[in-house]
Order: sequence, then structure tokens, then C-alpha cells
Amino acid sequence: MLPADPSLSLALTCGIAALATFGVIARPWNMPEFVFALAGAALLVALNLLPWPDAVAAAGKGLDVYLFLIGMMLLAEVAREEKLFDWLAARAAAEARGSAKRLFLIVYAVGIVVTTFLSNDATAVVLTPAVYAATRTAKVEPLPYLLICAFIANAASFVLPISNPANLVVFGEAMPPLRDWLRLFTVPSALAIAATYVALRLTQRHALRQKVAEAPSIPPLSKGGAVAAIGILATAAALIAASARGADLGLPTFVAGVAVALVVMTIGRIPPILILRGISWSVLPLVAGLFILVEGLNRTGVLPALARALKAAAAASPHATAWMTGLAVAFGSNLINNLPMGLIAATTSQNAAVTPEITAAILIGVDLGPNLSVTGSLATILWLIALRREGEHISALRFLMIGAVVMTPALLLALAGLALSQP
Repeated sequence: MLPADPSLSLALTCGIAALATFGVIARPWNMPEFVFALAGAALLVALNLLPWPDAVAAAGKGLDVYLFLIGMMLLAEVAREEKLFDWLAARAAAEARGSAKRLFLIVYAVGIVVTTFLSNDATAVVLTPAVYAATRTAKVEPLPYLLICAFIANAASFVLPISNPANLVVFGEAMPPLRDWLRLFTVPSALAIAATYVALRLTQRHALRQKVAEAPSIPPLSKGGAVAAIGILATAAALIAASARGADLGLPTFVAGVAVALVVMTIGRIPPILILRGISWSVLPLVAGLFILVEGLNRTGVLPALARALKAAAAASPHATAWMTGLAVAFGSNLINNLPMGLIAATTSQNAAVTPEITAAILIGVDLGPNLSVTGSLATILWLIALRREGEHISALRFLMIGAVVMTPALLLALAGLALSQP
């Protein structure tokens, strides 16, 4: 049974959700993020704020997301093991032909491709070390190029439905077919990517005056690396086809990831444990815990109240509501991280039955807003961890100063592009 006093139930649930979210972002005592999400979920059940069958059902809502994440992480890990991304980065350094500005553009283009077809988490986790290696080879300051991995991971994450796991969260079972997706997001994506490039180039203009060293000869790509590249392209094609039919993306991604991993492991004689050990399995319980926390908030009446307010605002002025919602979600994502914000916004928008334009504005806010701060998205947090492993460091304040210049115009242009895309 739930506590008899509704106000006490509301206060406890909101407090637990807030503390769990803080733990996910701040990671006190260096504990993994999923520990705090699961602890918050367990506390809701223990205090009878959420019946355990409802908690299990809430976690089950993320099945498509779990399958998608596992498939993408398998693809990214076999590509990393076969040094596909290192090969791409070495090619980028060679193609720069001594120009730091050209190297910057090439790395940016590679980041767009990786994010679009392998998700923003792959860009943060796998491309970042490869770009760092390329900058060491080119003998240039690494940070301007590493910043690309952080910012393009979010800026290009709504090119396709598969570009960001948060896309599956926001739309849920109402994922639009690819044709409708492209109609909604092609112009906003192009504007966000272009604006992010210009602003990032502007902030890094002094560092890009360096001379790039001549790259040594590039070793040939291994057979396993070539197979991984073909598998990634084939997977992307299959997922685009599935999206065009309006089908779920989780199961096809999982099947493709397992198939490609098995082939590459067989060719390269890679022990399966090596691939499995490299996957960030902790992401799955983290997402499950967040699904449960959001369901707890939903039961208190907080999210239904937000849904009623959103529905009233949308009925009065749908275009203005799209703008306000997109901006609010974008900046809110930096306060509580975009994954819980995406779950909250998705639940609210689905309950309010809002127009596709408002849902699209929410997704733009969830995907692009986190470019403001280092805690805005899981991808940026993973990027920060990858940086530290390479001995690099950027303060939260410095990232915020760059993010304010980079994210703000990109967000405004993307929302303007969304408005222009409406019939």
C-alpha cells in the first residue's frame, strides 16, 4: 500500500528521485551511476511508494532501448578491437596535409558519420581515444579536436532515429516512420550541425593556427576491421529500412550487433570475453532504474499535472509551446541529465497527446541541450571519462563557457528549422 497521506507520498517520491538523479550526475565516492538509480528505485518499492509489479513493468518498458544499446555497444566494441576507428583517425591525420583547420574539418565529418550510424555514445567512447591518438601523431594540441567528439555526439544525434538511444525514449512506441522523421528533423539537424561547427571553430580559432606534422605511413586495415566496417554499414542500412517501415529498432540492432560480432570474432580469433568485457553493461541497469524513478513520479500526480498544463498550452498556441518546451527541456537536461529529462518529457508529452511538432521540439531539447555542460548527457559524461584516461582534463566551467557559445545558437536555429519544416 502507498502511504495514506498523498502529500507525504509526493514529497518522498520527489526527494528520492532528486537524490538519485544527483547521485547519477555527481557520482559521490566515485561509485558507478547505476548504483544511485537502482538505489532510488529500490527505495521507492521498499517504502511502498511504488508496488514492485509496477516497478518491474516500468523497467520492462525499456526493453527496446536495452536491445538497441547492447547491439550498438557490440558493434562499437568489435570496431574498436579491430582498430577501425584508429585507422579512420590515422587517415584523417594523413588527409590533413599539414593543415590544422583541414584536420579539424575531417574529424568533424567523421564524428557526424559515427554519431549518425553508431549513436552518440559510440562517438564519445570509441572515437575519442582514436582522435587523441591522431592528434599525438599530428603533434597538435588535442583538446580542440577532442571537443569535436563531445559536441558532435549531441549535435548530430537526431539525424536518424538510431543516432541516440534517447530518441527511442522520447518517442517510445510512437516512433515515426523514417519518412516522417526526415521531414521533421532534416532541416533542424543540418542547421544544428552547421552552427555547432562554426561556433566551435570560432572558439578554437587560435589553437587551429598550429602546423600539423606529416603523418607516417598508414598500416592497412585488418580483415576483421574491414568486416566490422561492412557490418556497420549493413546494420545502418537495415535499421534505416526498419525505421522506414515504422518497426521497432531494438531487436534488429541487437541481432545485427551479435551477428557482426560473431563474424569478426571468428575471423580475428578474438575471445568473446574480450568483447563482452569491453561493453559498458552498467548502462542497462542505469536506464532501468531511471524508468522506475520516472514511473514513481508519474504515480504521484506530478507528471499528469505537467501533462495537463502542456495540453492546455498546446491547445492555446502550439507553435509557441513547441519553442518554450524545447528550450525548457534543453536547459533542464543540464540540471538533471538528459536521460531522466527525456523520460519525464516523454511521459508528459504522451499523456498530453501533443502534436508531432511539440514532441520533435522536446527531442531536439533532449539531444542538443546537453551541449551546454559536461553533465548534460550520458555521452558527454562518457567523453569526460575517456579524456581522463588519456591524461587530458577540461574543467566544468571552461566547458560551460564553450558550451554557451556553441549550444545556444545551434538550439535556436534547430527549433527555427523545425518551425519551418511544419506544413
